[in-house]
Amino acid sequence: MTKIILGLTLMLILIVPALSLHASAQTSQSYTITGAGSTFVFPLMDTWRVEYNKIHQNIQLNYQSIGSGAGIKLLEQKNVDFAASDAPLSASDMQQAPGVLTIPDSIGGITIAYNIPGIDKGLKLTGPVIAQIFMGDITSWNDPAISNLNPGVNLPSQKIVVAHRSDGSGTTYAFTDYLSKVSPDWKTKVGQGKTVPWPIGTGGQGNAGVASIVKSTQYAIGYIELAYVFQNKMTYAFVQNADGNSFVEPTLDTVAADAAAASTNLPAADGDWSQVSIVNQPGSNSYPISTLTYVMIYKDLSTVSGETSDKSTEVINFLHWIINDGQQYSTGLLYVPLPDSIKKIDEAGLSQVAFSGGAVPEFGPIAALVLAIAIASIIAVSTKTRFGFNPKF
Repeated sequence: MTKIILGLTLMLILIVPALSLHASAQTSQSYTITGAGSTFVFPLMDTWRVEYNKIHQNIQLNYQSIGSGAGIKLLEQKNVDFAASDAPLSASDMQQAPGVLTIPDSIGGITIAYNIPGIDKGLKLTGPVIAQIFMGDITSWNDPAISNLNPGVNLPSQKIVVAHRSDGSGTTYAFTDYLSKVSPDWKTKVGQGKTVPWPIGTGGQGNAGVASIVKSTQYAIGYIELAYVFQNKMTYAFVQNADGNSFVEPTLDTVAADAAAASTNLPAADGDWSQVSIVNQPGSNSYPISTLTYVMIYKDLSTVSGETSDKSTEVINFLHWIINDGQQYSTGLLYVPLPDSIKKIDEAGLSQVAFSGGAVPEFGPIAALVLAIAIASIIAVSTKTRFGFNPKF
């Protein structure tokens, strides 16, 4: 009997499949977690970097705010632990990066920021008018299409300077998603994507680049993530809601209202997110240009360059933290904390992550219990049926 138990134990240790990398106790070894992508989420990601290091001083986050498109490319090349994006993976992205999980990590708003001397925040704009401005069909601030929405506002007869992203951007993806939904002309002539053929305008790198152009250029307009606008004390428009009955200011509450209407029917982390959109949701208090932000990570982290089993565990520990304890830092930076329904999707997704690249993962108590049950079951069957078992190694 002792020989049978020993043989079974050795065999099961060798053939046991890759173990899921559940959040576990922190190690004392130092690791640097690498991420890249979204500039939209950078203010929050940078806060997570600082706050996580305060409680886990041996873990550093190296996050490169280079735009969602560039981050996804690095993910496809398997050169980062995770990518961050405000756009879900497209069908072609999923072909280039099979086995990637989509983990929503935050919710934010995209403002229409402008620089008109003497005019404070609150200029009223509709979706079709915004589309016409960015297509170059409306070129002057005192155009009747704008002035009719803003009676009593002394709009200048100055040319509108359009600013847009020059890089592949999830912010652009969400913004053009919105314009495609509210303007048939935009949908057919320009379309939606992380990059689009802009009819007019000056390009800026990242949200910070567009914010810099708008802030430094009189009569400019651009689409910029909410946190950047408040950090730079910029003025921004109130945008007509999907119901067409009010002009809504971008705030935490109004972005949350828009997201709440769309967050009840989302796919699983390993599902197809390519058609997910939360823009232009119904509701009198729903700000219509809002977006989820995502972390993308391979289900099998052993495929990532330079990954180890222990480091993979630390990556999962960090991601568990940002979707739970890390959410407390969202509101102070004007991001909407994740609702419980999305957290459940995230937790189920992260529970699938494993490290199977030839190295045996850390053998924790849950795995030991499973192994013990398996051994006991096989022994019981063996005793009952009296079959012989003589493993050879």
